[in-house]
Amino acid sequence: MARERSRRSARGNRLGLVIVGIVLLVAGVAALATGQGLLGGELAATPLLGDRVNEVLAQQWVPYVAVAVAFVAGYLALRWLMVQGMNDTVGRMHLARDDAGNVEISESAARGALEQEVTDYPGVRRARARLTESGDRPHLRLALTLEEDADVAGIWRRVRSEAITNLRGALELDQVPAVIRMSMTAPAKNPRRSLA
Repeated sequence: MARERSRRSARGNRLGLVIVGIVLLVAGVAALATGQGLLGGELAATPLLGDRVNEVLAQQWVPYVAVAVAFVAGYLALRWLMVQGMNDTVGRMHLARDDAGNVEISESAARGALEQEVTDYPGVRRARARLTESGDRPHLRLALTLEEDADVAGIWRRVRSEAITNLRGALELDQVPAVIRMSMTAPAKNPRRSLA
């Protein structure tokens, strides 16, 4: 569902950019051709705002049309910005559905438990998780910030075998597709100390 919305948004962006690009290209080519005299010498010699244009601009309705066009352009720009800022994070996870009712869990609770578990692994400085797509079949996006000397392969194996398995068990799902991004940081000024 969220993926389809994202694809529609991307298609809309591409289509809008293509239309704006074509309009600007046609206007630019027409202005260049006119200025070079390719559309006739007398057209190139006429002022940009001739008598007819000045007469039209002097009409009483022109400012109202300009304001209406500005409002429409502003609305479209605002709508486009809001679509860009839409978050595909799922709000609630559906654990069970039947005639008696639904059993749901907050996405933030599932995410928080996963982040806490992974942050406790040695070598992990910070974990940020997001559950996306849908409440029935979520996808996991996990961003890990690791210490400089962390065992990257060991952390990856542990996340895959423990954290994601625990998440699947908690959500009662057979699979949770996951994307795990790991990045390294410089050592902390005050490293965490563990009591032996």
